[in-house]
Amino acid sequence: MQIAKKITLLFAILSAVIISLLSGFVWYFSNEFAFEDFYKRLEARVNIAAQIKLYEDDNNSIYAKMRNQYLERLPSEREFIIDPKKTTSQVDRELPKSFYKKISSGAMARYRVDNHFYAGKYFKTSKGGYIVIISANDPFGFRELKDLQKILIIGFFLSIILSFVVGWKFSDYMLIPLRNIIKSVKKIKAENLHMRLDVKKGSDEMSQLAQTFNNMLNRLETAFETQNNFISNASHELRTPLTVISGEVELAMKPGQDLAQQQQALAKIKNEAERLEHILTSLLGLAQSGFNGKNQPWEEVRMDELLWEIKDSVNQVYPNSIIQIDFSKLPEEESLLTLKVNKNLVKLAISNVVSNACKYSNEKLVSIGIESNGQTLSIAVTDRGIGIPQTDIQHIFEPFYRASNTNAYKGYGVGLPLSLNIVRLHRGSIAIKSQEGVGTEIKIILPLFSM
Repeated sequence: MQIAKKITLLFAILSAVIISLLSGFVWYFSNEFAFEDFYKRLEARVNIAAQIKLYEDDNNSIYAKMRNQYLERLPSEREFIIDPKKTTSQVDRELPKSFYKKISSGAMARYRVDNHFYAGKYFKTSKGGYIVIISANDPFGFRELKDLQKILIIGFFLSIILSFVVGWKFSDYMLIPLRNIIKSVKKIKAENLHMRLDVKKGSDEMSQLAQTFNNMLNRLETAFETQNNFISNASHELRTPLTVISGEVELAMKPGQDLAQQQQALAKIKNEAERLEHILTSLLGLAQSGFNGKNQPWEEVRMDELLWEIKDSVNQVYPNSIIQIDFSKLPEEESLLTLKVNKNLVKLAISNVVSNACKYSNEKLVSIGIESNGQTLSIAVTDRGIGIPQTDIQHIFEPFYRASNTNAYKGYGVGLPLSLNIVRLHRGSIAIKSQEGVGTEIKIILPLFSM
């Protein structure tokens, strides 16, 4: 069953239960209080009848005249003056003992049989005690209850139908964002993983669902790009050192080679084997960064403290480099500096950027700045090195791609792509600004809060 039908059915059932309870409540209290006015009219007649029939008073004739003129006679109205000493029934029907018990306590008693009502009270006179009972029919009250019953039954079924229609429209309206998400997700395939869902402003479940899909697509896109890059580049990058090693082995195995030539061939084989090892290590690191990064635990990390660790580790590789950390824009609140990240991966990503800055700056100043705007935390690494030609900037994050002016520097073109993959896994981004011969600035932007 579709969610819309389930919501509609549940809405209709809940509405039926609520309307049933409300109708029962209305019916109960209407039934209890519908005849209250009629009982009061009977009780007034009981008092007047007692005054006229039981008490000798000069005003009795006036009471009788007023009763006849101003009190209309009720349908089937009868009055009974009962002497309690007589054992024979003096009423048109046998009334319950509870009725007489209430009368004997001095209170006004009430009783109803279908549409026939009784009201009675005990009066003490000089001649003795008497019970005055007035009975009458109330066709109007009963008719009103019957009409109310019909109205409640008809209203119940009409309300159920209306609640079903409203529930269907309501569920259809509420599920529009979900249908849009489904429609958008169906359009996304392996060849267009760059597409993202439209996330509406707010923190409702639909926005969270769309954001969750986008986060998943970020990871999938990274994984697919990593896989494609690995496949497309591995064969090319691995073939070159293997070809060299194979050629040198054949050369060393030729008869008549002297020891010096063999030593030279073995040295070349060793160098190419080391190069092959570096390439394999880089490829594996690049491939592993395409996963969700949760093979290692995520933890709360203060990024300013992490920058000191990165500075120390890079200085061990480039001891002559000058690395300066700029804390002038550091926020005072610790929460604006703390991120929940995979510390090892983030440290690797930033270290790659700082290492490149040191390597290509020829021992000139490398500045690391950290800044937070309340939503994101950015780390800017600026060098005064050789810079990147404008034609190469768009390819700089492609695996194994190296700028045209880096031939004099040893490298494999994996550091920045690896950093980009890691930053993407943390829902961040990397911006680059460079000018050849002037220097390069790479800014890593990470969200402060998990989405």
